[in-house]
Amino acid sequence: MNAGLLVFREGLEAILVMAALTASLVGGNGSYRRPIALGAGLAFLASIVTWFAAIGLLSNVNASQLHIQAATGLLAIVVLLVIMNWFFHKIYWTGWIKMHNAKRRSLMQDDANQSGEKNRTATGLLLLGFTAMYREGFEVVLFLQSLRLRSGSGVVGQGVAIGLLFTAIVGVLTFVLHHKLPYKKMLILTGVLLAGVLVVMVGESVQEMQLAGWLSTTPIALPIPSWMGLWFAIFPNIESLAAQAFAGVFVVGSYFVAEHFRLKRPLREGTATRLSADGA
Repeated sequence: MNAGLLVFREGLEAILVMAALTASLVGGNGSYRRPIALGAGLAFLASIVTWFAAIGLLSNVNASQLHIQAATGLLAIVVLLVIMNWFFHKIYWTGWIKMHNAKRRSLMQDDANQSGEKNRTATGLLLLGFTAMYREGFEVVLFLQSLRLRSGSGVVGQGVAIGLLFTAIVGVLTFVLHHKLPYKKMLILTGVLLAGVLVVMVGESVQEMQLAGWLSTTPIALPIPSWMGLWFAIFPNIESLAAQAFAGVFVVGSYFVAEHFRLKRPLREGTATRLSADGA
């Protein structure tokens, strides 16, 4: 379930980036879609290569399995916390789309102004599609390594297949059937589910760090049944519960603080405008 959700979430973001890049490429500009799509396809293949390269790299690390699991889990959690931080969201997500759209317009403008530059423009658009897709693929590879080390490649492979199936369905509806889906609601829903995955991963990673001797274990007398540890990585010790609480507060708190500043900014701008008008 965790692997499938991670793949689907990243796949949904990749589809939205590609849709933003190709939305205006219709009519006479339709030919520009092909190199972008080719770049995205190459990025998908490169992500598969990166998956096997990561497995080979980790298998050659001279450290115990517990230490490797603890390190990869900690790295995945740090990246997830950054991605799910609402302050960073505008740079990481909105800014990423704007940057790629600006680059696409620049390449098309160069193509219109300079005859004989078709190959250069096609190469630039191919690289644009590649970078837009490969970032999501690289993140998936990073996130799944911790799950693979913990549960095995077979289980993770099944989750990846499920995530790719749902991603393919959304992709067909978007690019082939040209349906306008409720992408914002889908992102919010998957974001909430991903927050749950984050809390579980934090609990599992803390347990691995405790087993590896990186963290101490302070038991706490709480009636937490064993099935909660199995399914949700909730264990009766202070370190694990505190880390999970911090992760939850960090994600939820960053949202409310970001909303506060978003709503406060128009008020400040409106006040500044009125003061300028009064001064004039």
